[in-house]
Amino acid sequence: MQLTKGVEQAICIIVILSTQDKNVPLSSNEISKRLEVSPSYLKKIIRKLVVKEIITSVPGNNGGLSLAKSTDKIKNLEIIEAMEGPIKMFPDTGLIEKAFKDGECAEKGMDVLRHMFSQADALLMEFFSRQTVADLLKESFGKTDIPTINWNSESLSELIVKRKGEKE
Repeated sequence: MQLTKGVEQAICIIVILSTQDKNVPLSSNEISKRLEVSPSYLKKIIRKLVVKEIITSVPGNNGGLSLAKSTDKIKNLEIIEAMEGPIKMFPDTGLIEKAFKDGECAEKGMDVLRHMFSQADALLMEFFSRQTVADLLKESFGKTDIPTINWNSESLSELIVKRKGEKE
């Protein structure tokens, strides 16, 4: 199973919004520029995240994007399912039934496969629902204090340089 690049982009959008100054909404154009992705494609991803109430979008000159809830409330499973739909690895096209038209064996084989993949789906869902965006951020930054930045006018590297200068 391979997830689409939309999942990676959705995660990046959420990470950027997680570190965005909470008092300043971030424009989709700024995110598009930073991720170097098409603005129209990015808006499709944003729409999916808004519909699932992971992020909010406010139109207008002073509008922009922000998280709809805190990072410790956003499960990684929510992001994946917002982009891909419910996790279901096995396409279940009925091919075995076509190949083995003997009835009972084909039916039993399909039941075995469905059960195996359903268990795998359950394990994946359980794994991704245990982890939150906050967990990823804390591990990435190596601390619980997640930096905030105004992505409209700064970059993370500028923030890091600025913080190093303050420590010296």
